[in-house]
Amino acid sequence: MTESADAWVKRVRELPEPPSQEEAETMVRSMYESAQRDLDDQRAQAEYEREE
Repeated sequence: MTESADAWVKRVRELPEPPSQEEAETMVRSMYESAQRDLDDQRAQAEYEREE
């Protein structure tokens, strides 16, 4: 299961200091991939429901 927006907010707020460039890039990449998986799941569910 992918992480919710609330989980991401919590992760960012728990950072002790601003992330390094590498940490920021990793975090953004993870958020993007998580969001993309959510969208893919929603599209697949919608397509499944249309076919029934």
